[in-house]
Formats: sequence, structure tokens, C-alpha cells
Amino acid sequence: MTPQELKNSILQLAIQGKLVEQRPEEGTAEELYRQIQEEKHHLQESGLFSGRKKINLLPISEDGIPFDIPESWQWIRLGNVSEIFGRIGFRGYTKNDIVLPGNGAITISPSNLLKDGNTDFSDCTYISWKKYEESPEIKVFDGDILIVKTGSSYGKSCIVSNLPNKATINPQLAIIKYILCNVKYLQLALASPMARVQYETFVIGTSIPTFSQEKLANLLIPLPPLAEQKRIVAKIEELLPLIDRYEKAWTRLEEFNKRFPDDLQKSLLQMAIQGKLVEQRPEEGTGEELYQQIQKEKQELIRAGKIKKEKPLPEITEEERPFDIPETWKWVRLDDLVSKEIKRGKSPVYTQKSNTLVFAQKCNTKAGYIDLSIALYLDESKLNKYPKSEFMVDNDIVINSTGNGTLGRVGHYKSSDNPRNLPLVPDSHVTVIRANSFMCVDYMFFGLKYYQPYMEKLGSGSTNQTELSAGLVKSLLFPVPPLAEQKRIVAKLEELLPLCERMKSCEQ
Repeated sequence: MTPQELKNSILQLAIQGKLVEQRPEEGTAEELYRQIQEEKHHLQESGLFSGRKKINLLPISEDGIPFDIPESWQWIRLGNVSEIFGRIGFRGYTKNDIVLPGNGAITISPSNLLKDGNTDFSDCTYISWKKYEESPEIKVFDGDILIVKTGSSYGKSCIVSNLPNKATINPQLAIIKYILCNVKYLQLALASPMARVQYETFVIGTSIPTFSQEKLANLLIPLPPLAEQKRIVAKIEELLPLIDRYEKAWTRLEEFNKRFPDDLQKSLLQMAIQGKLVEQRPEEGTGEELYQQIQKEKQELIRAGKIKKEKPLPEITEEERPFDIPETWKWVRLDDLVSKEIKRGKSPVYTQKSNTLVFAQKCNTKAGYIDLSIALYLDESKLNKYPKSEFMVDNDIVINSTGNGTLGRVGHYKSSDNPRNLPLVPDSHVTVIRANSFMCVDYMFFGLKYYQPYMEKLGSGSTNQTELSAGLVKSLLFPVPPLAEQKRIVAKLEELLPLCERMKSCEQ
């Protein structure tokens, strides 16, 4: 149950006479209603209460009663216990009416009515005193109830308190004045689900949600004895802090639930790359043995001229290692695990149509898939700048290497992403990682996904154009388990990560 649903439920119990007990010694609503009529008569004689000459209050039929109430209560119309005023036919103020703060009266609008039933007058329009005096019936005073009668927030209401200045209302509001019952009880009745149902019937058939003062005056209200009204208000005020606490706890839980799939995904990747997702098996060998095989293949590629011999990267120090890994694993630099030099693509020259695509950062989507439908075409007169090894191949890993919001994003290109089977080259904003044949590509991809937030922080440059250098990517520390364990880790992640995606879709 949401906090609003809980609050609505309590308000509904209150106006049905189920929140506090009835006490015979407190009299009946019928007796109270007679007293109200006497008070109304005195107000009419004094000229304050109009007597509802212009608004016809409909009789209350048995069929129109929405629910049962205690025998000591009585159904009434809002107009039976109050006067309702608004700007009839008034569309707003001219420039000549508007004055600087302090030089006139404040004009209250729906934005000054807060969701919790309080008011905030820190941001109001001010009108001249002359304009203010033209409509004395809509002058606002502490203890009045304001209600929105038009616009998307129709039905929102509050009790006016702590007015900082003389005030009036704009055309979207109505004022409920001369309230002849407990004002706080009336306010909670106006905020109840029962009232909301009636508001919605009031606005049916209007292009802009609007209800008239006559409809508002005919709002059905259940009236308890006055002492019981006060006890209901006291009980609500006792419960509100508990509802507030519930709302804070509920909000924290909602935020946790929204974060949980992503947090779980991060935790799974962290466990995977720290050797905590699957058990280690001695018969599968060690990361050191695998590393030696990788280095042997790398030397063969250098001898064959397929890759260049590069300057050795610095030895890994104990202080550099970001976390502990199993004894059978080995820390290496990412550059030691590839079969192609880690570097960014070239700045392309585009053309309207050709047979060669350019892989840009946008092709590596935020949603986590590769989209070549948005790839542009390379001017093939520039193909001589692209050696064969620079064309992307199945299972290349790509890292977005420039820009805010995309820097460090990791993608996994597969030939199935390219149904037309067109040659594909990376642009200068993308770094390509091509795994050594002794490494499990999916394990490297998941490992780099774990490092994605870290790589995002490695960017340098201007605020609008941060860059992730290929040198930093090469130097990235990477934990290497035996190949068989890499495959078992991938299998476990492929089993668990879809659950995270399903949880995300459930949240949506």
C-alpha cells in the first residue's frame, strides 16, 4: 500500500465513522445541524451569509448516499455549513494590476497550496490595493479553506494559516468561508476519496477540468456531532506523523527496489571478477599457466608481423591491486590479453552510401546492445588508410572513449549485429579490444563491464569532451582465472543476469 493509499484509507474510515467510537453524551448531528441553521440565520441578518439565494442546494435522496454512516451522524451539503466564493467570469489581471511585492495584496494560486494540505506564500503575484478592494467577497483570511476548482490539480485544498499579507485568490481557486463546523474536520472530508469521486463527476464533459461553485456547494458531506469531529481530527493528527514515517520508509524501499536490479548486476559482476561466483577447481590449472600460453601466442603473432612489439608495461605492484583474487588466478595488464594492439579507430570521411560502415559511439547503445542501423557509411576512397587488421571482426569488444555520459561504455560486437555483412571500421571515438584466442571473450567483456564506472572516471580533458586514452585502457589491471573457470563464470552470469533484466522490466 502506498503512503497515499494508506492516507486515503484512514480518511475514508474517518468520514464513515469508523476511526473513533461514537459517544451518546456528545449528542447528534441533527442537534448540531439545528444549531448551525440558527447560526446561519444570525449571519444572514448581519449580512455576512448570503442565504444561498443564487445557489440551489439539492435535496439529499436515499439513492444519492454513497455509504452508511452512524445513526448519530447526518448527510449534508457543503453549502449547508459554509459560503463559497470565487471570481465568476474573471479571467485574470492586466499588467496595470500587477505591482511589486509590498505594494499591494498577494494573489494566491494553486501552486501556493502544498500537497500536504499546508500553504506556501513565498512566491506570489501582487496586485494593487485598488484591484484588491474591488472584490471584497474573495478576500482571504486565516481559517478560510481554499480549493482548486480548475486545472489539473482540481480538488486540492488547504486551510489558510499564517498569511503574511492581505490576500485574494486567482480565478482557479474558490474560498470556503463562514464555516459552521470544525474547519479541520471539513478539510479532511474535502481531501477524502469520497470527495475525490464527486470532484471527478463535477468535471465530466469539460475540456479543461473545471467545476462550478454551485457544484461545490452541493458536495455531499457526512456530519458527525461537533465533539466527535474534534476527536476525529485529533486521531488524524495523531496518525499523520506515523504516516509520514511510513512514507519515508516506503520511499526508501521504493528507491532500493528501483536500484536493486542494477546493484545486483554490479554485485554479480564484482563477485565474478573477484573469484567469488564459482568455486576454484585445482584440475583446471592456474591463471599463470594460461598467461604463459597467451604470451607464447603473442610472440608468434609478433614474429609473423601480425602485431607490433610494444614497449613492456610496468610491473604490477602490490599497492596497485584493487582487490584480492584466488591463488590460482593472476593479475595482468589488459594489453597482455589481446591479439591486436589496443587503440582507437580513425577519424572517418563519410559518404551518403557505400559498402563500408563506420562503427561510432552511438552504435554502442546505452540499452546494452549494438545497433548498426544508425551507422554511417565510409568514403571508400579512404580505404587505403585502413589495414585489414583494423576492420572489426566477430567478438570484438568496444569501449566508448570520448564524451560525457558515454565514456567507458563497454559493448560486445558480434557478426549477428551486422546482418548485411558489410565491412566495418571503428571511428576515432571507439577503442577496440580483440581478445587473445586463449581467453574467453565473454569473460573479458563481463570483466570490462565491471570496470565501466572506473573507466568513466579515468577520462581527462574539457568538461564537454572528456577522453579515455588507449594507454590507460592498455594498463588496466585484469584478473585472469584458468580458461575453464572463465567459461564457468560466464555460464553462471548468463544464468543470473537475465533475472536482473526481468526485475528491471517488472519495475517498469
